[in-house]
Amino acid sequence: MFDDSQDPSDECLRRAATRRAVLKTALGLGLSLPFLEVVVAATDDSRDAPPKVGDRFVFVLGDRKGEVIKAEDLALGGPQQLAYPMDPTSKIVRDGSRLNEVVLIRLDPEQLTRETRANAAEGVVAYSAICTHQGCDVSQWKSEQRTLLCVCHGAEYDPRDRAKVVAGPAPRRLAMLPIKIEEGVLVVAGAFTGRPGFREM
Repeated sequence: MFDDSQDPSDECLRRAATRRAVLKTALGLGLSLPFLEVVVAATDDSRDAPPKVGDRFVFVLGDRKGEVIKAEDLALGGPQQLAYPMDPTSKIVRDGSRLNEVVLIRLDPEQLTRETRANAAEGVVAYSAICTHQGCDVSQWKSEQRTLLCVCHGAEYDPRDRAKVVAGPAPRRLAMLPIKIEEGVLVVAGAFTGRPGFREM
């Protein structure tokens, strides 16, 4: 039974201790890494956790920082908007890792390739904001070419074709994050289709 006099921070500490105990027990039993990944995924609600299905997107910068992004907030034809995913229940913004930063851009759905459209929502696409060359932010929009640009070394990506590299030294396309729209709000619909970031494994 819940005790109203109990300090809420005590409950948080108890839950953290329970998670640690489960992981220690799993290690002690010699369970496999895939099992541990499932346990961590089930209990990890930290800012470092990767985007999860159902997460909303929030603004990274400006007067609206932290506000939920709606499809109507994005101008048709660009520019892109930097965003982080946010757990809709806990309101934890997953900004503890740069690998969670994404660019959202709204384009004409008819101009998207079939593969791109499959992971888009009414023309809105979401990609990792981390350049695959050396990890700078993909922070610029070239309106005439309609490409996403990393200003560090000039890598350009075509958001209409799953962020294919069209110029510069980037070795591979940006990872795409599947999205959907629920009541006008942009929502994560799946895991990244590729590995975000720039380090080769």
